[in-house]
Amino acid sequence: MSRHRHHPDDDDIEAFRQALREAGVRPIETNRADPGRHRRPDPSAAERRAAATAARDDQGTGRTSDGRVEPVRPSEALDFALPDLPWRTRSQLKRGRIAWEVGLDLHGYTLEEARRELEAFLRDAAAEGRRCVLVVHGKAWGTTSDFPVIKSHVNAWLREWPGVLAFCSATATDGGTGAVYVLLRRRGRDG
Repeated sequence: MSRHRHHPDDDDIEAFRQALREAGVRPIETNRADPGRHRRPDPSAAERRAAATAARDDQGTGRTSDGRVEPVRPSEALDFALPDLPWRTRSQLKRGRIAWEVGLDLHGYTLEEARRELEAFLRDAAAEGRRCVLVVHGKAWGTTSDFPVIKSHVNAWLREWPGVLAFCSATATDGGTGAVYVLLRRRGRDG
């Protein structure tokens, strides 16, 4: 490799810009990055009361919360790992290099049904000694919400589940940002 870099002259730069214009590329309108936070209007008092009443009515007996969660965007990639998880393991999970053994599809479930199904699925997977599972949460927006309800709740529930070491959005072949790989603690092997 040469240590000398080719520095383009003005003709090269203009030819490059011309090629971009011909390809239909337009300059961006702002140089500010999108921080990725979903901005929602502050809910009215009536909406907050209705949400609180619905949460009381849907009280469950599981280990996962059913309270208010941080909304995530449909295309947002989910990513979580315990701090002591080896970097290599996390990297392999993110690239889909750890084969998932069994999956759960939460399409068509109500929020409470999805929570119960996910809890039962995680308990069964742990009892069977599964290492990696796939959970398909979808990206559909809730009928009364302006964010994907099941996806947002799965993001919160998996963070709370004691047997979850890590999870991240799947590769495109396994559902992309509509699914997550979940790395589970193996009894007696993962501390």
